[in-house]
Amino acid sequence: MRHGLIYHGGFERNFPALKPGAATFVGTDGTEHTLPAIPPEIDGVCVWYMEKAGKKFSAVRVQAGKNDIVLENDLVLHPPTHMGHGKRFGPEPTVIDDGAMATLLADIMEKNPKQKMQIANARAMFSVTGKPRA
Repeated sequence: MRHGLIYHGGFERNFPALKPGAATFVGTDGTEHTLPAIPPEIDGVCVWYMEKAGKKFSAVRVQAGKNDIVLENDLVLHPPTHMGHGKRFGPEPTVIDDGAMATLLADIMEKNPKQKMQIANARAMFSVTGKPRA
């Protein structure tokens, strides 16, 4: 499977009002912008992230199928660990593999113990071994 990381706006302005199903964010210009659609090449889990002051990026929302989970506690992303070697944040969704997504979801679950079961359901969608799930 291919998973994705997608930009969801600035943290300070958007995170307090974030809800499942959100389709827009407020930009630095103060206007509402439509979130990009999940591209067809992303057929697995989508983690939405927001930019914090100091060019730090935090995971704030996990989407997998009909599950749409707004995290109680954001997780600051570490590119080499959570994206894979050589990947960077950009305006287009970043596609990552099963291994990077498994690590990212494990870190998100650790930071959000009350939401662990919801996030585990998203994690159950794919296998790190590359074998299809039954």
